[in-house]
Amino acid sequence: MAIEKHLATAGGKTVAIWAETPNINYFLKTPLTPVSQAGATNKQSLVSAHTRRQYPGDTTQVNVSASAREYLVDPGARNGTALPGKSFVLVGDAGLPAEERRQFTYVGRFMDLHAFLVNQAKMQVYLYSPTGKRYVIDAANP
Repeated sequence: MAIEKHLATAGGKTVAIWAETPNINYFLKTPLTPVSQAGATNKQSLVSAHTRRQYPGDTTQVNVSASAREYLVDPGARNGTALPGKSFVLVGDAGLPAEERRQFTYVGRFMDLHAFLVNQAKMQVYLYSPTGKRYVIDAANP
């Protein structure tokens, strides 16, 4: 499994959650799907004609004609191994002998993340903010 980007929306506001898909979906009524499952696509852009120097200190400029450039777009891509955003923890008790505790990261406003979980939690969960404050979120009504 890999940590992927998921988009969560509540009240017209969107927050990005970076998580392993089965781990975040364990706490939710409606499963999230990773953004990268939409797949990477190739896009094109036009580069207008311009001039440039061939090397530093060159006194003459060379004309470069207009052309099309093709590049890769992957909505779930990230740079390096660091997870973006701030971390939060969900602790849920689904009647199991031990509680489930998972840590995720998010990009966006914490209040939007909280609003999303209020509408989507399938069990009572404790949401721990990046500062360590605990919020009790009851199971959302069907």
